Amino acid sequence: MTGDPNRLPEGGRVDRSAVLRFTYDGVEYTGLRGDTLASALLANGTSHTARSQYRDRPRGIVAAGVEETNALVQIDGSCSEPMQLATTVELYDGLSATGLSGRGRLDPSADEAVYDKKHVHTDVLVVGGGPAGLAAAVAASRSGARVVLVDDQSELGGALLSGHETIGGRPALEWVDEVQAELAAGQEVRILTRSTAIGYHDQNYLLVVERRADHLAPPPPTGVSRRRLWHIRARQVVLATGAHQRPIIFAGNDRPGVMSAAAVSTYVNRYAVLPGRRAVVFTTDDSAYATALDLMAAGTAVRAVVDTRPEPPAGLVAAAREAGITVVAGSAVVGTRGEDGLSAVRIAALAADDSLRGPVRELECDLLAVSGGWNPAVELWSQAQGTVRYDEALAAFVPDRCGQQVAVAGAVNGIFDLAGCLLGGFVAGAEAATRAGFEAAVPPAPPYVGDEPPSPPRPVWLVPGEEGDPSVWHEHFVDLQRDATVADVQRAVRAGMRSVEHVKRYTTIGTAHDQGKASGVSATGVIARLLGARSPGEVGTTTFRGPYTPVSFAVLAGRERGPLFDPVRTTSIHPWHERRGAVFENVGQWKRPRYYPEPGEDMNEAVLRECGAARNGVAVMDASTLGKIDVVGPDAGVFLDRVYTNGFAKLAVGSARYGIMCRADGMVFDDGVTLRLADDHYFLTTTTGNAAGVMDWLEEWLQTEWPELRVRLTSVTEQWVTVAVVGPRSREVVAVLAPDLDVANDAFPFMTARETTLAGGVPARVCRISFSGELAYEINVSSWYGLAVWEAVMAAGEPLGITPYGTETMHVLRAEKGYPIVGQDTDGTVTPRDLGMEWIISQHKQFVGKRSLRRADTSRADRRQLVGLLPLDPAELVPEGAQLVPESALAEIEAGTGPVHALGHVTSSYRSAALGRTFALALVEGGRERIGQTVYAPLPGGPVAVRIAEPVLYDPKGTRRDG
Repeated sequence: MTGDPNRLPEGGRVDRSAVLRFTYDGVEYTGLRGDTLASALLANGTSHTARSQYRDRPRGIVAAGVEETNALVQIDGSCSEPMQLATTVELYDGLSATGLSGRGRLDPSADEAVYDKKHVHTDVLVVGGGPAGLAAAVAASRSGARVVLVDDQSELGGALLSGHETIGGRPALEWVDEVQAELAAGQEVRILTRSTAIGYHDQNYLLVVERRADHLAPPPPTGVSRRRLWHIRARQVVLATGAHQRPIIFAGNDRPGVMSAAAVSTYVNRYAVLPGRRAVVFTTDDSAYATALDLMAAGTAVRAVVDTRPEPPAGLVAAAREAGITVVAGSAVVGTRGEDGLSAVRIAALAADDSLRGPVRELECDLLAVSGGWNPAVELWSQAQGTVRYDEALAAFVPDRCGQQVAVAGAVNGIFDLAGCLLGGFVAGAEAATRAGFEAAVPPAPPYVGDEPPSPPRPVWLVPGEEGDPSVWHEHFVDLQRDATVADVQRAVRAGMRSVEHVKRYTTIGTAHDQGKASGVSATGVIARLLGARSPGEVGTTTFRGPYTPVSFAVLAGRERGPLFDPVRTTSIHPWHERRGAVFENVGQWKRPRYYPEPGEDMNEAVLRECGAARNGVAVMDASTLGKIDVVGPDAGVFLDRVYTNGFAKLAVGSARYGIMCRADGMVFDDGVTLRLADDHYFLTTTTGNAAGVMDWLEEWLQTEWPELRVRLTSVTEQWVTVAVVGPRSREVVAVLAPDLDVANDAFPFMTARETTLAGGVPARVCRISFSGELAYEINVSSWYGLAVWEAVMAAGEPLGITPYGTETMHVLRAEKGYPIVGQDTDGTVTPRDLGMEWIISQHKQFVGKRSLRRADTSRADRRQLVGLLPLDPAELVPEGAQLVPESALAEIEAGTGPVHALGHVTSSYRSAALGRTFALALVEGGRERIGQTVYAPLPGGPVAVRIAEPVLYDPKGTRRDG
């Protein structure tokens, strides 16, 4: 165990009475409650993180918050979590972490932690608990408005936690405590700390992730979720998200020991940690002078403040010199030196055009605190569709306009003095409450804080290298996570790229864990410099997308994971299937029996047995999961004529018809059988997986295109159970079940329906419909009768050897007959003609997709068409998805000389008991003209030869349909 040599003897906001043990990269250390993992490592003299991902360069801790680029860690434990920032991980006793080179590992074990979510409405939502956010929240709350205050830190105060500011002549944190106490006492105020607003969506809808137990040693307290996702709808939003200090791009700016100046102050003042013993401060603005004074007061020897401004503010220079600090004006750090860490910096004077002039000299140091200015944290503002503008005086992109009910206050608005932040917060909070419908008091005058607006910065986006050509500046790092340099940006610019979005994608700058918080605006400045633009405002920014910080899928899922991830739907017959040992598959949220294995059977054996029963005797299937929609109204027939390719308005009552729906582009969307139950009542069926999609599709056309039609649609999928009785002896089973129903062919022809009463008094609708090509009936009863009717069917068929069958057998039976399954034998590019169904396309009426079907493209002879395939080796099963090529392409495939044009692909492939061999269906270019030809499926074990055949391979004349 090591000590903490860099811990200051006093000060900070850590609890020195609570010593915590933790492990990093296998070494045990101690820290204090209130530390982050990063501050504890720095206290122990460990500033290095893992080496960089692509260039294997040593890297160290750079920042103190979410803008950190290097200190990525894997938190070990029962479910190890990757890609966490050491700067935001709160220390707890027993924490174990491992440094990462930009790439984590997923733990295959189950995460047993609980994640939940909550939905709330509020009048005013304030994001940010710094001075501006606190002022806004208290001003809004005094009006009586409901207020939610969100802050990502463990305690309120924002930047005040890291400084020595005073408010009203007292330490600023005393004011923070008073405001927090007032807010906590308010009945309509909710304070969420350790909570990050990750997304800002339309109509003031924000997502906030609250870390409820991450700071506690596992396991979490009973009844407490690990994290909570808040869904907040606000009438008014005030963004007080602050600003990120940006880096300066110079040679060797990635060495361990180069840190953000604001982070250095945070570690010294908040965590009582000294990041270095000999320091240089490099700045373009006023803020870093406070860092220099903090370091000197803590015992670090500050060798110099290097200020890019030729004439820094006299007061700051005087304060620095009084503390014994040399100020080097009009200069820049041009490079660094050191092995695994920083040992010296190189300094030179800057000309007015930011070029180097004069000699370069070195200063020995182990810490370089850098301030390149401030980037307002406009990410949430931009997610709200707010625009930004470049402020030349501030050298920053600031909020401009937004269509949502949102205001900004404080540093996010380009206000960097404490007095301005407090005033802006009070005004924004009071005005937000007023807009929300409450009488807010006149914003109070902010208490005296003693500071003044900062002097203008001299932005230096890019310090030239000592070698003049940017193409060789391979150590000027723009994005430390991506190891992307100025040389990479120069290469993009020389390739002709001018858009910041194009350069971002070419170089990957801003695409890593921090999503450009540190590098995004700096990259804009570099691009502007290389393009010769007047300012970064001419280049613009990249798009700020959510989430603001990375979020785990577990948080988004909440409790809806595992069996609860998706609703599980079962038919009323499901208990019987379970007792029978069915193997289930998920189809459109339904649990459908796939097959029913006998003892010792595998799937192939079970399916062949079930197919044999359906072809030679009688078999039964639970078809209840088919989508079912009642279409009712005087114009129901007209409506169906418009959505189906064939006609339904003249369908006789009591009859059924198979139909196909097309999308507007003429491609097959769904299919099914529709019954006409009365003049104004149709019963429409859909595929199982597309039931909801069809319902939505029909409602869209009815409500937006044809609102004049008098039609109502009602989904009745779960109101009906459908039992399909299939096979040459199915008529005998139905005759027993429905003794009053004449089941003879003449009395009950194919594609008709009859209302009847089953034995036992169960009302039923029986249909002569077949998806197997055999004699078949579908018995429809109310769902609460489903299990009883199924058991009655099994009892009636027991003397005949009735066999239950599942979806796998159903697929084989229909494929033998060439019946396509939408979504398996179609892929969104298939027309009814491609399926060989020219007969189903009406020439006498209009329907959705008809105009598209008239295009020459949909009638091309070389379109992919549905055909059958017979492997030349009857035992060879060609896998579904296999590509098909002509024999002439085999040599090219074997040689690997280039891509080969495929003729098509296999859509369905099975072993057939009826055919005594394997077979398949496929979509093949000009397939109907290729019948009889041999093509090949190139597979890892060698090409498989298949002969193209008619898609109907079993009973092509349909003689078995009537028994």
